[in-house]
This record gives sequence, structure tokens and C-alpha cells, in this order.
Amino acid sequence: MTSETSETSAAYARTEAAPGHRLRWNKVPEVTAYFWTIKVLCTTVGETAADLLNEKLGLGLTGVSLLMSALLAVVLVVQFRTKAYQAGVYWLAVALISIVGTLISDNLTDNLGVPLETSTAVFAVALAVVFFVWYRREGTLSIHSIDTVSREAYYWLAVLFTFALGTAAGDLVAERMALGYWVSAVLFGLAIAAVAVAHFALGLNAVLSFWIAYILTRPLGASIGDYLSQPTGDGGLGFGTVVTSVLFLAVILGLVAYLSVTRRDVAEAERLTPQGG
Repeated sequence: MTSETSETSAAYARTEAAPGHRLRWNKVPEVTAYFWTIKVLCTTVGETAADLLNEKLGLGLTGVSLLMSALLAVVLVVQFRTKAYQAGVYWLAVALISIVGTLISDNLTDNLGVPLETSTAVFAVALAVVFFVWYRREGTLSIHSIDTVSREAYYWLAVLFTFALGTAAGDLVAERMALGYWVSAVLFGLAIAAVAVAHFALGLNAVLSFWIAYILTRPLGASIGDYLSQPTGDGGLGFGTVVTSVLFLAVILGLVAYLSVTRRDVAEAERLTPQGG
């Protein structure tokens, strides 16, 4: 969660990567209220934008998936080529990976007929494997030390599977258990609150707490997006995918622009030192 301070972040950076192989700067933002806010907004956009693109482009679910995957690949190339965290590039990658993660899950369910129970289990196992290999190779899962190419690769692969897992699990809860969109949103919100309590009050490991909360924000955002965009007859508010996507994208752009200028989501030691120095 947010208790891993900038001082702890600096300690991770000094001790967890071999000299000569570590970039000077961390490639991901600090975990702040801004981080979680934009993360939930991106997951909401991922849900509504995936539906919007599938409906409006006329490419079919597979065609839209290929197009968005290609765009994601381009943005990730740019992200990997940056030497330090850049808010605009990073959050564009998160928004695209949210859409792609949603499309992967939807393809399995709608095109291949894979039950949500199965896809949820498969994505959970895939994510566990990524974490296992990441930890065995790097000795840490902390996002405060994403300062090598290999760690960044593990990070983005894990993020992709968290979105796919969150989509499948969210659909399973909202649709198969017939809880409805807003009830599902409340349920996942309470689950995230429980993780926060377990971390801050009971001492649950910070890295474990972060990744559990990161997974849970996906179905939370998706439930919010569906509740706002889906027709009233289906349990939503009927705003539609266009209005919902544009509204949330505008808020994301505003927050990212603010962070790009203020660098409020960068560790203090990095914020006070020019990146070109």
C-alpha cells in the first residue's frame, strides 16, 4: 500500500540490483492516493472502452484485440526506452493494458466458450507463475525497484495478468453470482478496505498487500464502469460507453497532466534531482 516510504524506496534501489545493471531512476510511480485513483479510473476505461471499440469499429472482438495489442506493444516499446518514470507514457500503457486484459478475457469467454471459472483459475495460476519466476530471479516483487529491463518485463507481464484475472473474476462475481454491478463494486471496495486494514493495522506485508489490492481494483473499476454505462434494464444507469469513457478519460488526462508538472508521484530524492543530471 502506501507505507513503503521514499526512504525505503531508496534502500531498495541501493541494495536490490547489481551495480552496472541498474538504471538510475525507478520506472514506475510511487504508491500514493493519485496512483490508486488513476488505477481505478484506468480499469473503468478499460472496461467501457473495450465494449465501445467492439461495438463501433466493426472489427469484431478478435480484430479489436489485435489492434489494441499492437498499440500496446508500441507504447511498451516507448516505456522500456525511457530512462525514468514518465507519467504520460506509463499511464497510457496502463490504460491500454487494461483494455487488452479485458479483451483477452472476453475472447476466451465469448469466442472460445471458456467458462469464467476456468479462465479465472488459469489467469490466477499464470500470475502466480510470473510472481514465482520474478522473485526467484530478482529476489523481490517490490515496485520500488523496477530499475532493470528484466524487472520491468516481469512487472508489465504481472500487470497484464492482474487485469485479465480481475476481468474474469469480476465478471464471475457480477454475472454468474447475480449480484449486480453496484453491489459488486461495493463488495470489491470492501475487499480492498480489508486489505488496507490488514496491512496498516495487522502488519500484512506491504508488497503482498499492494499486489492483492492491485488485482482487486480491476473488478472494482469494471463494476463501476458497467454500472454507469449499461442500460437501466440491465442494472446500469444507462450513460452509455461513449459518455462514460470520455468522462473518465478526461479525469485521467487532468490528473496525469498535473503529475507530469508537479511530479508528486515521484520519490522525493528523485523529484529533487534533475533527471538529466
